[in-house]
Amino acid sequence: MTDHLFSPVSPVLAHAPLLSAGAVEVDVNFTLVLIQFAVIATLVFVLKPMLFDPLLGLFEEREKRVEGARAEARKMDDEAAEILLKYEAEIQKVHKIASDERDKIRAEAQRVEAKELSEARAESATLLEVGRKKLAEERVALETQLRATEKDLARDIAGRVLGRELS
Repeated sequence: MTDHLFSPVSPVLAHAPLLSAGAVEVDVNFTLVLIQFAVIATLVFVLKPMLFDPLLGLFEEREKRVEGARAEARKMDDEAAEILLKYEAEIQKVHKIASDERDKIRAEAQRVEAKELSEARAESATLLEVGRKKLAEERVALETQLRATEKDLARDIAGRVLGRELS
């Protein structure tokens, strides 16, 4: 068995003398070709309405549904973008209103603070003036009292310094 594997002519080429010479012989059987053509044509005519047309219709329906879903998704995306823009505009309005309200409250607080500060200054100025008047009155009263007792105090101090009583 191993002898023919290493022989210069292989067993396949030994049985096919035409192939080794380079010539190809083709035998066409027209009857067989016509029968095969008839079978294929019959299959096409039978399978087209039963298989191919429904299958193509199914593919077309699927494509329509996919495109419809895409269009619906685009529409929903556009609506969402529009809603988002409205939302952002409303947020900006609310921020502006809040900012204006905060500014009004701040201005009112500053006005009230200034008014209260002014009242407190006026009250403290009044208290200061009353205090000054009272001090001035007390000083005058003390000076009057001192002048009245001045001679007696001077005599008393001189008597102590001299060591005797002065009349």
